[in-house]
Amino acid sequence: EVVMEVLQGGTWLLPWGAGVLALLLTVVAVYSLRSLMDHCWRWWVMKPIPGISPCYPLLGNAPLFEREGEGFFKQLKQYFEEFRHVPLFKLWIGPLPVMVLYHPDTVEVILNSSKHIEKSYLYKFLQPWLGTGLLTSTGDKWRTRRKMITPTFHFAILTDFLEVMNEQGSILVEKLEKHVDKEPFDVFLDITLCALDIICETAMGRNVGAQENKDSEYVRAIYRMSDLVQRRQKSPWLWPDRVYVLFKEGREHERNLKILHSFTDTVIAEKAAELEKPKQGKCDADGNCEGSGPQKRKAFLDMLLSVTDDEGNKLSYRDIREEVDTFMFEVPRGAIVGFFCFPHLSLTTYRHFSLYLFPSFSCFLSPLCFPYLRSLCAAMRAAVGDSFFTWKQRTLPSNGQRFAQMEEKTLLALILRRFWVDCCQKEEELGLAGELILRPNNGIWIRLKRRPNSVS
Repeated sequence: EVVMEVLQGGTWLLPWGAGVLALLLTVVAVYSLRSLMDHCWRWWVMKPIPGISPCYPLLGNAPLFEREGEGFFKQLKQYFEEFRHVPLFKLWIGPLPVMVLYHPDTVEVILNSSKHIEKSYLYKFLQPWLGTGLLTSTGDKWRTRRKMITPTFHFAILTDFLEVMNEQGSILVEKLEKHVDKEPFDVFLDITLCALDIICETAMGRNVGAQENKDSEYVRAIYRMSDLVQRRQKSPWLWPDRVYVLFKEGREHERNLKILHSFTDTVIAEKAAELEKPKQGKCDADGNCEGSGPQKRKAFLDMLLSVTDDEGNKLSYRDIREEVDTFMFEVPRGAIVGFFCFPHLSLTTYRHFSLYLFPSFSCFLSPLCFPYLRSLCAAMRAAVGDSFFTWKQRTLPSNGQRFAQMEEKTLLALILRRFWVDCCQKEEELGLAGELILRPNNGIWIRLKRRPNSVS
């Protein structure tokens, strides 16, 4: 009887509950209406453009994508071959359309445009880690930040960085000594850890010893975070933040984010404390001070702590962390990609190297560099005919490009002065994985021989 009375007494709550639920659904529908209309409009406008099928409502082509990087890259290559006869085709990643351009006439419109310069929505998933630094920001903030930071990469500073590159490169060469005149081995991890040691010391003034301790928590967090971001980018059901944290990947993302930001915050605080100490001796415009002790090398972080805008305002701690984390994310990957875009280049002789070591990407496109590239350029010419266009580069090379080019040249010089390098893989054996960078899943297998009269 008591139970029945309680149930009867609670029946008056049902209309109220139904009303509240109806109100919530109405609010959600109103807020979603504009997004739904925008999606329908984009779908209608792009309907004539050929695309991948099947294409599912709201999810697009995302359920078709391979989860692992190597399978995903092969899948994209298949799509490219399938649609090669058309100027462009589309992919839908959830509600986001992605255009793939082929013909030079269509590419030219984008590259020479001063209007279509906004960063893709997919950059949003880097922001929890990198904030809105040079890589992820746009508009006025990007212009202001670039104007502040670019002068810090003048020739004298890069010369200081060169000292670090030579020190870490020498450690790498000594590690490679044990492989001379022996069986082929995978050099990819060795190069990766060397690049990481270089960037940590030049960016933050902190030697993490990655070449000696590859199990460093910070090192693991950098590479795991890259994997998590790339997986999230191609999985639209993981895009909402509140949904993402309910999944195992979302919780792992938060753990690695704390490791990365905690490390950077600690180093920034230590550097800021050093700058607050009374300085003895005279200091020049670059912050190099005269004193009795040995002169300490300046890191990218030191410069960020002292740089100001046109009105004399310094960067906040958050701004500094954004740029340091961005530099840590971009540069090692660019250098590694530059090393291994064409494994055949490792067949070059010391003479070829000394004559034709140009900045990485222009070198790869020059038919004068190496015999292999002549056949590559011939194949490209056969594929596109005489379709070329002029792309007027509007900005100077990025800070990361300057740094990565110097790093590539330094490490290559150290390696090729001592060893003959023979690549033991064909291009199709690399197992290229389409992640945030293009990475060889099967490593880079080489064989080393000592050069006669090598310079130690």
